[in-house]
Amino acid sequence: METKKLLGSTKKVVSQYTTWVTFVGLLLLLSILTQGNALKWNSVRNLLIAESVRSFAALGVGMIIITKGIDLSIGYVVCLTASVAASFAQNPDYASAIYAGHTFPLFVPILVAIAAGGAFGLFNGWLVAYGKLPPFIATLGSMSIAKGLQLIYTRAAVVGSLNQNFKDISQGNVGPIPNLIIYVAIAVVIVWVFLKHTRQGTNFYAIGGNPQAARVSGINVERDLMMVYFYAGLLYGIAGTLLASRLGLANSLTANGMELDAIAAVTVGGVSQSGGVGNVSGMIVGVFTMGLINYGMSFLGVDSYYQQLVKGLIIIVAVYFDMKKYARRS
Repeated sequence: METKKLLGSTKKVVSQYTTWVTFVGLLLLLSILTQGNALKWNSVRNLLIAESVRSFAALGVGMIIITKGIDLSIGYVVCLTASVAASFAQNPDYASAIYAGHTFPLFVPILVAIAAGGAFGLFNGWLVAYGKLPPFIATLGSMSIAKGLQLIYTRAAVVGSLNQNFKDISQGNVGPIPNLIIYVAIAVVIVWVFLKHTRQGTNFYAIGGNPQAARVSGINVERDLMMVYFYAGLLYGIAGTLLASRLGLANSLTANGMELDAIAAVTVGGVSQSGGVGNVSGMIVGVFTMGLINYGMSFLGVDSYYQQLVKGLIIIVAVYFDMKKYARRS
């Protein structure tokens, strides 16, 4: 009887904290397979840096999925905002600079990129909330628009020769801690407070759970849907700025596939595709779980092509179990 009770309690804990159990399990497995070499500080530091930019994309799409939406435009919106930020941070004496001969204050590339991301977010939000387009179709179309605008703006060229002050935004450190990790920590706190301690954050959960009930309770569903895409767009703009700063350039391949990474991460992190369920800690743990899988396979010498295969399988499996869990609750 006691054994049965213990198994039942264990199963309940594992079910409730699946994301954390998975992450810790992968850590232990990787530590065993590499005899602890993969988890030395330098390796962990590189992993944290590599996943930091994706964290911003994940926080954005995580909020959208909570409202039972989706965003396929992430990769190209981040690519566009990275290119915009980079174009205003080029050295003025660079012959191929988009704004050759002009020097802009450091805040300009940051604000312009965030504004561009926010504008795309508003566009997506309007299509979904007021245009009544399915989020999948709306963001599929805006993905192509963002790609086209990036190619037109840059003339399909690499936006390089960025000034050092701009590159230091992402490449700098505060003591042993990289700037990127600090930015992620700040973003996590802000999004957590917003979702858990503001009326609009609560509205997002209500809309994802039951939009009709939310409307009856007095929530302006269209306005809040538009705003969640806007907030996500701002986060994509920050992600683009940080990515351009970290790489020291931007091109048409920047952030390629980031939408898959972000959606996979938040799904693994427990954000339900059925809407109304998810939290910030799960989103971030999901990001680093996916990063750990990619990093672990690379460290163990697994061909990079298999990483794409694993990502796809993880999304399918995570959504399958999410739907089963949701069906049981219903």
